[in-house]
Amino acid sequence: MNFDFTDDQRSIKSTAKEFLAARYKPEKLRELAESGEYDDAIWDEMRELGWAGIFIDEEHQGQGLGIVELVILMEELGYALAPSPFFSNAAAGLLIQHAGDDEQKQKWLPGIASGEALGTVGEIKNGRAPLVPDAEDAAVIVLFDCDQAWIHDRSAVDVEKVDTIDSTRKFASVSADGGEGLGGDVQGGLDRVATALSAELTGIAQRTMEMAVEYAKERKQFDRPIGAYQGVSHRCAEMLLETEGARAVTYFAAYAADSEPEELSLASSAAKAYASDAGWRVSASALQVHGGIGFTWEHDLHFFLKRAKTDGHLFGTARQHRDRVAELTVARAAAPA
Repeated sequence: MNFDFTDDQRSIKSTAKEFLAARYKPEKLRELAESGEYDDAIWDEMRELGWAGIFIDEEHQGQGLGIVELVILMEELGYALAPSPFFSNAAAGLLIQHAGDDEQKQKWLPGIASGEALGTVGEIKNGRAPLVPDAEDAAVIVLFDCDQAWIHDRSAVDVEKVDTIDSTRKFASVSADGGEGLGGDVQGGLDRVATALSAELTGIAQRTMEMAVEYAKERKQFDRPIGAYQGVSHRCAEMLLETEGARAVTYFAAYAADSEPEELSLASSAAKAYASDAGWRVSASALQVHGGIGFTWEHDLHFFLKRAKTDGHLFGTARQHRDRVAELTVARAAAPA
């Protein structure tokens, strides 16, 4: 079995890395984070590249690629900490593509694939979804509760902006009743959303680890780089272990989504559980390596740490996904051979 990317996948990754590095330089990221806004011109460029519909079927105006390609993009978006509606729009597309009927797909997927009619997804309880990314700008909002989901036109729901610790992504609470039910594979769609979010967390872990290692090489104490001291070098080694572990389990979940869907439920929850912990622990360790400067507003590290913390709670916490892994494993062991 070949575990490497194909030529096309390598091209997607290199193009994304170069594009995002050029568009989201540190000063630009800080400008957007402090304003709490997105750059519409950059989003338009992403749309022109076909990113918004990379996984959506060609019959619905998408690129017709798979979840592996989506995960490649999500990892690079996490690495750049890109303030954009990409993830929320992709989440809506994943749920409608895997749980919608033909009429619902035809109505909503072309706009999501082009990025012109944005979508988003949130978890609703008792008529209210407290934390929905990019709901203010969405044309369609998908709300789910366990394995049920409903489509709502933005004009038919109440949306109220919510401030969170993550200023690089917009959030709102959504109150709604009724809605148009999704009768297909809601859980399969949610598993794919969790996998995509795990990739973003992996990108955050990679970036903050690199920031820590670079600082450990440059910062000196007693005429020696602090990375020469075991307390720092061992911490950096642990960060590498967690980052690579998150990447491995996330890409397996993406592979399962495309090639072995019977493995997806277990794989996606394993990925979200591991990546949620890794994203937070690696970024927190990077802050410790930076010492006092890492705790200041002037250093960019806190933007990554806050996104990691927020991502860890979206679409199921690490604890919730670990519980699901245990339940699925026990059920599999009890099933007849």
